[in-house]
Amino acid sequence: MIYLDGDIQVYENIDHLFDLPDKRFYAVMDCFCEKTWSHTPQYKIGYCQQHKDKVEWPKQLGPKPPLYFNAGMFVFEPSLPTYHDLLNTLKITPPTPFAEQDFLNMFFKDIYKPIPKVYNLVLAMLWRHPENVKLNKVKVVHYCAAGSKPWRYTGEEQNMDREDIKYLIKKWWDVYNDESLDYKATNAAEAKDKRLTPRALLKACANFIAAPSAA
Repeated sequence: MIYLDGDIQVYENIDHLFDLPDKRFYAVMDCFCEKTWSHTPQYKIGYCQQHKDKVEWPKQLGPKPPLYFNAGMFVFEPSLPTYHDLLNTLKITPPTPFAEQDFLNMFFKDIYKPIPKVYNLVLAMLWRHPENVKLNKVKVVHYCAAGSKPWRYTGEEQNMDREDIKYLIKKWWDVYNDESLDYKATNAAEAKDKRLTPRALLKACANFIAAPSAA
């Protein structure tokens, strides 16, 4: 199964990910360079798994941290025993800054396998590690940076006036406004139900509560 956050847009077919070998948890490695990571030793010493050669992990800080993924998109194998283990483990796990993302990284660390960044472009990569991004190859974009949500984009927040950001915002709206992608009713009852159209759903969910981003 493939999980996607609500602020993610898929621009190219990724069905082949369903054919990845079982018994693994697949996701894209995260970046530690944004201020949301300022509470961590990684951020404080400038260490990032996206650019390991920039700063080496000092021995005095103990073992190098395990690989850490962004939980906005991941590929996993549904399992009822795993589901129960997750719930039981959650009951005894103290809160952490990145909530479920930290929890999933802790729980699946032994079976986590990174996949290429094209499957979850965290927008901060554009200015933190541009050498690692080939925008024309990206299949999945994660609009998780502050100010990057296309439906309330103003361009006023930091880094939001970049041309690559403007391009990706336009790309999202192009998909949203493409009526050929709208849900097509299969019977008369569905045709009368205006709640099923993407525009109606977005309008119904116009009121939102801002939450901190883990990316």
